[in-house]
Amino acid sequence: MEAKLAGVCTPVFTSHPARWLGLLALCSAYIVSGATRLMDFSSAVAEMEHYGLLPPRPIAAVVILFQLSASAMVISGFLRWIGALSLAVFTVLATFIALRFWEMPLGTARFAAMNTFFEHLGLAGAFLLVAWYDLHKWRRGDRDWS
Repeated sequence: MEAKLAGVCTPVFTSHPARWLGLLALCSAYIVSGATRLMDFSSAVAEMEHYGLLPPRPIAAVVILFQLSASAMVISGFLRWIGALSLAVFTVLATFIALRFWEMPLGTARFAAMNTFFEHLGLAGAFLLVAWYDLHKWRRGDRDWS
């Protein structure tokens, strides 16, 4: 049964378009966040101030550049594993800064923050798997970075 199902799914889900769409979806939050911050830089600066990240203007600029360039690396395949690992680390750090659910009183807001916290950890795990896969291919001698 599994072999039959895998035979049907393999041509579709191992294709380059499927991989590209998956990587685009994985990076979509960072692309949207970077683009939104770029278009409304004053709000990006206010966000950095809200989280106590000083100096806020340069940090906001670096975050925008980082989110967009690391996403481009993951999607394009250019040093994909570096882009993926850096987005994983960024996600974990940002999650611990922004989603401190353990400091919140019990209730709906804490529940929502806790769920979002663990969703972000899952996202970081997905980036770790992207890096693992690319480094695994590199070790085997497969230089197809598409």
